[in-house]
Amino acid sequence: MKIVIIEDEKIAAVKLENMVRTYDPSIEILAILKSVEESVDWFRKNPPPDLILLDIHLGDGYSFEIFEQISLQSFIIFTTAFDQYLMKAFKLNSVDYLLKPIQSEALSQALDKFKQFYLKQEPALTDQLTSLLKNMRPVYTDVKSRFVVRIGEKIKSIETGRILYFYAEEKVVFLKDDGGRKYIIDYTLDQLEGLLDPRRFFRLNRKYLVQIQAIEEARPYFGGRLSIRLNHCEDPKIIVSREKTHPFKDWMGM
Repeated sequence: MKIVIIEDEKIAAVKLENMVRTYDPSIEILAILKSVEESVDWFRKNPPPDLILLDIHLGDGYSFEIFEQISLQSFIIFTTAFDQYLMKAFKLNSVDYLLKPIQSEALSQALDKFKQFYLKQEPALTDQLTSLLKNMRPVYTDVKSRFVVRIGEKIKSIETGRILYFYAEEKVVFLKDDGGRKYIIDYTLDQLEGLLDPRRFFRLNRKYLVQIQAIEEARPYFGGRLSIRLNHCEDPKIIVSREKTHPFKDWMGM
């Protein structure tokens, strides 16, 4: 079996790779790709794999844009959450979808399903699947509504809607609420991305994951990037990384 992984977060990609190799060391991972542009370029130059492990939201756009540029004969395991109606429809032609953070048991079951029902068939990305991919927009229903933090010996619950942003500092992650108070939380920013509604939260760079209401100002910055100012933030200039600038503008409706 030959697999391609498309995932823009390095930690998540490595985790997927390790889970696949643990599941079956004989599986050949042909490539680990991190963007729409890189994926299109790779697929144009290489034979299609048997299976693609596909993240939907990539640094330079949604992964369904790949299929608008090339035609693939590969089955797909999606690694995100979608509107339930669309999900039921498109599952008729796909292998499975997995909710982040991906669990090894869930991935193993999806790979078992692929081996049992699909591997002996001629893979084909049908017109129905292509049409669904072009019209899909993620609806994240499995998101956290609150976070529990510790204050000394006390425990406090904070609604997600009151959180302005999360930030990492010397390997510790904090959340800042709408009152300007900060708390340590036991999550990495990568984990938080899989737990939060991406319509409300955006990963600006390696340090900041922000809620849209926290953004006070966005200005052009050299190199095609953006400089952001946040409410209740002492950092006067937060730079959106170059690969995230275009998705950020789309997210903000700029």
